[in-house]
Amino acid sequence: MQCTMKRPADAYYITDNMATQPLRFPNLVAGYQRNPAHALQSALYTKYTPNEWFQKQVKYYNEADLNRHYAERLRNDTVRVIREAEEKIHQGQRETGRKIGERITDVMFWRNEVASELERLIMENERLYDCRKLLEKALHDIEGPLHIAEECLYHRESRKGTELVHDESEKSLLKEIENLKNSQRKLEICLDKCKDQLRNSRASQNQLELDLKNKEGALGIDTVCHQLNNYSRGLQYCAGIEKFDGCVIEQETWAEAANRIVQKSQTERTKSCQLRSDAEALINQVAQEMWDSWSNTNNALSRRSSELLEAKNMLKQHLHKLQQEIFDVEKNLELTRKAIADKSYALKVAHTRLEARLHRPELELCRDYAQLSLQKEIEGINQQVERMYKMLKELENQHQRLLRTRNSMEHDLALKIDAMYIDKEKVAGLRRAYPVNALFRF
Repeated sequence: MQCTMKRPADAYYITDNMATQPLRFPNLVAGYQRNPAHALQSALYTKYTPNEWFQKQVKYYNEADLNRHYAERLRNDTVRVIREAEEKIHQGQRETGRKIGERITDVMFWRNEVASELERLIMENERLYDCRKLLEKALHDIEGPLHIAEECLYHRESRKGTELVHDESEKSLLKEIENLKNSQRKLEICLDKCKDQLRNSRASQNQLELDLKNKEGALGIDTVCHQLNNYSRGLQYCAGIEKFDGCVIEQETWAEAANRIVQKSQTERTKSCQLRSDAEALINQVAQEMWDSWSNTNNALSRRSSELLEAKNMLKQHLHKLQQEIFDVEKNLELTRKAIADKSYALKVAHTRLEARLHRPELELCRDYAQLSLQKEIEGINQQVERMYKMLKELENQHQRLLRTRNSMEHDLALKIDAMYIDKEKVAGLRRAYPVNALFRF
C-alpha cells in the first residue's frame, strides 16, 4: 500500500547532515494565525487621513525655508569671521616676530657678556694653575730636608738605654721636623685651597660655557623662528602644544640668572688673584723658617757632642773604683762560706748526742739538764748559722748589685760611645751634606 505523506509547514529539512527550519512570513491581512484579532486591529489603526498628509507637507516646506534663511545668515557670518580671523592672525604673527626680534637682541647682549667673562676667567685659571704647580714644587722640595731631619732623628732613636735622653739636639730636631711639617701642612692647605679654587673656577667656567652654548643654541632657534612664515617648508601640527608649558623661568628671572652667573665668575676671579698672592708670600716665609731651623739644630748637636765626651771620661773613673770594690766583696764572700761550713761539724756532734740519749731505757729517759743543754746548744748553733746565712745572702745580693752596677756602667759607657758615634758620624755627617740650596729653589 502506497501512500504519499506531505511535509508539514514547520517541518525541518535535513540536507548534508544539517537541520534547517523553513522561513515563516507574517500575514499582512489577518496577522499570524495564532492571534487573528490583534492583526485586524493593527491594520485598522496604521492608516493616516488626507488632512494629516497635507499638514505634514506644509510642515516640510516651512522647515526648508527656515533652514535656508539660517544657512544664508550663517554663510555671511562665516565670511565675516574668516576675515576677522585672518586680520588678527596676521597681526599676531607680526607682534610675535617683533617680540622674537627683541628676544634675539637680549640674548645676543648676554651672550657677548658671557663670552667676554669666559675669556677672562680662562686666563685667570691658567695663572692659578701655574701657581698650583709652584706649590707642588715647593712641597716636593721640602721632602729632601724633611727626610734628612727624620733620618737624623731615626739614627738618634737607635741610642740605647739612658742615652735616649730628650736633649736639646733632639728638641731642635723635633722642632725642625715640626716646622717642616707645619710648613708642609701650610703649603698643602694652600694647595688644597688652590685646588678648590680651581675647581670652583672651572665650575664657573663650565657654567659660563654651558650658558654660552645654551644662549647660542637659543639664538639659533629664535633666529630660525624669526625667519619662519606661512610659506616656509617643514611646517607641521603639534597636537596640544599650546597647552604644554615647558618654560622653567620668567624673562626677568632669566636675565637675573645670566647676571648671577657672570657675577659669580667675577667673584671667583677675585678670590683666585688673592689666593695667588697669599701663596707667593707663604713660599717665601717657609724658606726663611727652614733656614733658621737648620742653623739651630746644628748648634745644638755640637753642644751635645761636648757633653757626651765629658760624661764618658767621668764614667770611666767611677767604673775603675767599682771594679776594686767588687774584688773585696768576693773575698769576704769566700770567708763567710768557709765559716758556715765549719759550724756544720759542731751541729752534727750535738745532733748525734741528742739522738743517742733518746735510746735511754724507761725512767732514765728524763729531761735532765744535759738534755736541755743539748737542745739549747743546737738552737744556738742554728741561730748563728742562720745569722751567717743572712749576712752571706746580703753579701751575695750586694755582690750582684755591684755586678749589675758595673754592667750598667759598662753598658752605659758603651751607649755613650755609641751615642757619640751616632751624633758625630751619622747625624753630623748627614747635616754636613744638608741640601741648603734646595731652600732657594722655590
